[in-house]
Amino acid sequence: MSITLDQVTKHYAGAPVVNDVSLDIGDGEFFVLLGPSGSGKSTLLRAIAGLSAVDHGRIALHGRDVTHVAARKRGVGLVFQNYALFRHMTVAENIEFALRVRHMRATARRQRRQELLRLVALEGMDQRLPAQLSGGQQQRVAVARALAHKPEVLLLDEPFGALDAKIREELRRTIRQVQRALGITTVLVTHDQEEAFAMADRIGVMNLGRLLEMGAPHDLYSRPATRFVATFLGAANLILARRTPDGIQMGANTVAAAERSPGVEEREVVAVVRPEEVEVAASRDALSSGYLASG
Repeated sequence: MSITLDQVTKHYAGAPVVNDVSLDIGDGEFFVLLGPSGSGKSTLLRAIAGLSAVDHGRIALHGRDVTHVAARKRGVGLVFQNYALFRHMTVAENIEFALRVRHMRATARRQRRQELLRLVALEGMDQRLPAQLSGGQQQRVAVARALAHKPEVLLLDEPFGALDAKIREELRRTIRQVQRALGITTVLVTHDQEEAFAMADRIGVMNLGRLLEMGAPHDLYSRPATRFVATFLGAANLILARRTPDGIQMGANTVAAAERSPGVEEREVVAVVRPEEVEVAASRDALSSGYLASG
């Protein structure tokens, strides 16, 4: 595994902002931490980066325990929402900064810079200052700078929040293309469901410091295991129902199961009905999808 978190907990003022979080993220995976403001997702990202010490638990990157390792020695690249570029430095100097600190030769620095400028579609802009760039271009520079030293993990803390919708969509595509081209393990933090669904291989939904569910976007949307995830991921009608061998009983109606389950234990459940799943027709034969129930 590329990233392993084992019972990670972080307190502020005595209250847990990250509460007993465990997860594994595979090599080359694009993983999204999704949740509302205050859910603990950014704190968890900072803990992975080494910018925030944890009170309990273990963090490992590529099998190496880094729980107490300094941020600069973890081999991660980090991109913030506010770009965090050096305003007095050119694009070239910003991208090369981490390489200068590592005493890389000038020729190798220039070569790496040109590779990254091509990758983020900013060729020819290396001598501009951040003030001469658009918000989207500045964030591309921030991504290039984070990748300059060839980190094993890329961490993105709400990188699109300060951008307008059109630029945000373009930058999403660029970052996903870069991530796939490099095969780098990436963790994105966001509160935007559309953003998460557009970019993630898997999503982890957080609320009140806890990681509630993890899974592929479609699986979480179509088969949520908790009320919070069901409603947070999109419009949903929650209906108290009863699971039976024949399907889901809602009041006087029973929604037929795709497959009968004779051995299933009858129990109370909450049925989730998405608006796009509802079809109304004059007769059963007029339905384009499978018949569920009438009422």
